[in-house]
Amino acid sequence: MEPKNLFHLAFPVHDLTAAREFYGGLLECEEARSSDRVDFNLFGHQIVAHLAPESAGIKAANRVADSVPIPHFGIVLHMDEWQNLADKLASKA
Repeated sequence: MEPKNLFHLAFPVHDLTAAREFYGGLLECEEARSSDRVDFNLFGHQIVAHLAPESAGIKAANRVADSVPIPHFGIVLHMDEWQNLADKLASKA
């Protein structure tokens, strides 16, 4: 197995309950510690939702294929991992 280059990303959210529902519930990211923030495991990477309603939300967009909000982030997956995730999310719709 190849070693991973792990990342840590902290970002503002307007509501920790909504963040838990999306990252924990929909994406099934394991939750670690929490206080005025919630740490999640996103494919082995640590993402941290910080309660900061005044900083959360779309501030700008960039025209790529569609309007892409800034800031944004994502995870790069092998195609089989992507398809498994897409199938899992589609089954929850």
